[in-house]
Amino acid sequence: MALSKNPAAWLTVLIALVLVPLVPSSAQATWPRTTVSSWITTPDRARLLDPGPSPVFRRHGSSNQTTITVDERQRFQSIDGFGASLTDSSASLLYSLSESQRDDVMASLFDRTDGIGMSFLRQPIGSSDFVDGPHYTYNDLPDGETDFDMSRFSIAHDEVRILPLLRQARALNPSLKVMATPWGQPAWMKENNSTIGGRLKDDPDIFAAYALYLLRFVEAYEDAGVPIYALTVQNEPQHGDPDGYPGTDMPVEHQAAIIEKLGPMLDDAGYGHVKILSFDHNWALHPDDPGGNPRYPYDVLKSQAVTWIDGTAYHCYAGSPDAQTALHDSFPDKDIWFTECSGWHGNDDSPAKYFSDTLRWHAQNVTIGTTRNWARAAINWNLALNSQGGPANGGCGNSTTGKCTGVVHIDGTTVTRNAEYYNLGHMTKYVRPGAVRIGSDNAGDIHNVAFKNPGGTIVLVATNIGGSTQTFTVSWSGRSIEYTLDSGAVATLTWRA
Repeated sequence: MALSKNPAAWLTVLIALVLVPLVPSSAQATWPRTTVSSWITTPDRARLLDPGPSPVFRRHGSSNQTTITVDERQRFQSIDGFGASLTDSSASLLYSLSESQRDDVMASLFDRTDGIGMSFLRQPIGSSDFVDGPHYTYNDLPDGETDFDMSRFSIAHDEVRILPLLRQARALNPSLKVMATPWGQPAWMKENNSTIGGRLKDDPDIFAAYALYLLRFVEAYEDAGVPIYALTVQNEPQHGDPDGYPGTDMPVEHQAAIIEKLGPMLDDAGYGHVKILSFDHNWALHPDDPGGNPRYPYDVLKSQAVTWIDGTAYHCYAGSPDAQTALHDSFPDKDIWFTECSGWHGNDDSPAKYFSDTLRWHAQNVTIGTTRNWARAAINWNLALNSQGGPANGGCGNSTTGKCTGVVHIDGTTVTRNAEYYNLGHMTKYVRPGAVRIGSDNAGDIHNVAFKNPGGTIVLVATNIGGSTQTFTVSWSGRSIEYTLDSGAVATLTWRA
């Protein structure tokens, strides 16, 4: 019988349509099961990126715990990666190992399956303080000679150990990005005729020659199989009196003038995709830079060079990460990268103490602190050092009060993975390049940052900066879990959105 001719049948159908949603079924009554995977590192080294609990998200109930709310609707910066610097010292130590052991160490650093999968490196352009030998640039000349057209430019020094390792790292992690930074310029460009200290000659021809020097580096590394993702034009430009290693006092006007020449050169040569980052120094003025300009990163972005500047690079040795947010709020269309922080310990510190101290400080300030404050990358300093903080030629190598630490220590054939390795691993193994930081709120002593990967996985990295073990709630999409974290520990939690 047709329904249109049977009002009673129509009424029966309408009642059914109204009541069906009210009748629970197994599909309607059960929320999708979302299980969390987690990994933990503790300050006592008892757990080192070890698997942790696997709680299941449940519908919200009452909770008296500190709560982190993860909100996918809030989206911030995209992520380039996390890593360190393959200095000359690091390359020397890696080449002191047998080929098979070196391959194992490299895999532990760059392979995401067999290691932590580092995804970003900051490469010195020429010498830094961490060299296993004399300082060098790519255009060192006898006194009195110049080479404005870079006819004698050569990266031969890097072809021995550094470039083979960079190519190996890229083979282990094809998504690896490499940025590059100079510590000093060829002596013939400097007022004091030295790579160490002083300023560039205040001469437009010198600025042009130096910009060409940087372009030649980009071209040479590209030809050697290591494309450059980004450049800065001077490491720590307000630290013009380095302790026996290359460095240059570079005022804002000099940096802007160089960038104004470098940008068009890169464009004309087909490298307009290479990002130019300004500043590359601390969150705040360092005590060693009393005559510095506290507004330096702002002033560069106010100069005419801003056309060519993609963003700003920061270091950790003075100030706090919230300086990055202050700059971002003033220049929201310019990105931020965090490009250097070295672990360090006093001469009397035991390995257990400096592991614990570094894990706590770097988790709070470097991996979590910088990314919560808009950093697209977070980079440690040396990839590898020995346990005495060397080899080095100046800087930390001259210190009588303490030593720098690497991501790994290499002493003979003994390789030790330091706190930096595990802090980075909590990011690099789980946060993919191209991930986006999403909303999450610091909850008391549980500092954290959250990301959403391109494939949809959500990653929450948290550290307990308090003095005792704490249990907290993670709230997401109308559901929640509880998690417990020891004092000073770091945890990564992941789940499918």
